[in-house]
Amino acid sequence: MDWSGKKVLVTGAGGFIGSHLVEHLVALGARVRAFLRYNSRNSYGWIDTFPDEIRGTVEVFVGDIRDAEKVREASEGIEYIFHLAALIAVPYSYSAVESYIDTNIRGTLHVLTAARAAGVCRVIHTSTSEVYGAARNFPIREDELPRPQSPYAASKLAADMLALSFHWSYDLPVAVIRPFNTYGSRQSARAIIPTIILQCLESGNEIALGATHPTRDFLYVPDAVKGFIRIAESESAKGEIVNIGTGTEISVRDVVDRLQKLCGRQFRITQSAERFRPEQSEVERLCADIRRAHELIAWQPEVELDEGLRRTLEWFRDHRNYYKASRDYVI
Repeated sequence: MDWSGKKVLVTGAGGFIGSHLVEHLVALGARVRAFLRYNSRNSYGWIDTFPDEIRGTVEVFVGDIRDAEKVREASEGIEYIFHLAALIAVPYSYSAVESYIDTNIRGTLHVLTAARAAGVCRVIHTSTSEVYGAARNFPIREDELPRPQSPYAASKLAADMLALSFHWSYDLPVAVIRPFNTYGSRQSARAIIPTIILQCLESGNEIALGATHPTRDFLYVPDAVKGFIRIAESESAKGEIVNIGTGTEISVRDVVDRLQKLCGRQFRITQSAERFRPEQSEVERLCADIRRAHELIAWQPEVELDEGLRRTLEWFRDHRNYYKASRDYVI
């Protein structure tokens, strides 16, 4: 598919995955409108760090995903919507449930309603592997019975089902992409790989973590972005949920060992109570079955974990000034 001149709206455009997606769409020639949450600092998130030749091509639209009128206005004239705006932290969702309902569910409703009014060609709604919770079968297929173990996961599952209902009820061309544990440059320091890296880059000899035994399926962000593009291009993906991951799992402790090797240093690993998830919220295993991604959108990951970790470490080393000290990130 030729993206040249396609009018695309990306919600959550200033965030980790969203900013990478915006960059990639610009490189493909799309006309990108970046939906960013209004703030008094006039900050556009990671878009502020783009080179001028990229930043100058992006149309910034400032609003709030919880405001139906602003979402409708942002969607006017748009052909494709990539919906990534969400509240994402699992621990915070326990103390701010209503915010997650308003942003993740009601915000998704506003996107779907606006997309229907605008007659868009496709809505790509972003899910999360957290909706699977304590899965019974591995690798995890898209038809696995969801068992959300946090208010965050529950809000995302509800948004997924709402998105699909608009496809089934109104024939809105919706596809749901379900990324597993995406990592790479620009990720929040509250995520596990940046947490480890930032502590490796500091002067101490200790890495403080929560649980280190859970396993995750880590997907490098450029591979994830290619999955977003492929699902938007695939007619057969309409009305479907599609996992994107690597199909392999690795424990947090093994990731620490790999990063220590890349850093050329050894650290004492300690466990900090404040870095554990709330009781009963920890998902012990996540590993994607990605056969549907192969079949429906002709997608597969390209970057091996060790290479992705090397690139991510180098980026954080060069951009350490964007982050606070690692002790300031505990949830």
